[in-house]
Amino acid sequence: MTALASAIPHESVVTAQATFRAVMNATARPGSIQMLHHAPSAPEPLSLGAAALALALFDHDTPIWLDAALSEKPAVTDWLRFHTGAPVTADPMEAAFALVSDTASLPPLHLFNPGTPEYPDSSTTLILQVDSFAAGSRIALMGPGIRGRQLLQAAPLPGDLPAQLALNRGLFPRGVDLFLVSSDSVAAIPRSARVMTGEG
Repeated sequence: MTALASAIPHESVVTAQATFRAVMNATARPGSIQMLHHAPSAPEPLSLGAAALALALFDHDTPIWLDAALSEKPAVTDWLRFHTGAPVTADPMEAAFALVSDTASLPPLHLFNPGTPEYPDSSTTLILQVDSFAAGSRIALMGPGIRGRQLLQAAPLPGDLPAQLALNRGLFPRGVDLFLVSSDSVAAIPRSARVMTGEG
């Protein structure tokens, strides 16, 4: 995969629109890998892909939760506030979005807001940074937007993620949605997807 080109200021709107289209395509086709063609520079450990999603999805009305690796870096929180206006919250239940750079320390999904029966879309959307879609754990997705079964491979992922996603699916239409994002690609695991190990 080709590395993302750095976005320049006058391209920011076009970049966000292209990223949003990739996110929508990923959501419509769970488990498919969609390319992100542009991204801005961002302070580590925020990846280029995660930064691109932040610019496309976050705004002043979307509280965000950051994992410890991100929240401990003032440059990351300053970058997000400056470029998106999104407030940072320490409470995962208050978050519209959660950014996770270290999947090994991903909190249990039930700690995030699953929405309510009246407003299921008020739930948290998690953005998990991964290193690769060509190695690591393989899971199978079935459900709306998927013909048969879609295999998705990504690394690194928590070993108990399929079990957590199965519990999350049991809350439907409530539940959290997930995006896995590498430096230049994104894949979605929406709450509507049924998840099992790739060998299942």
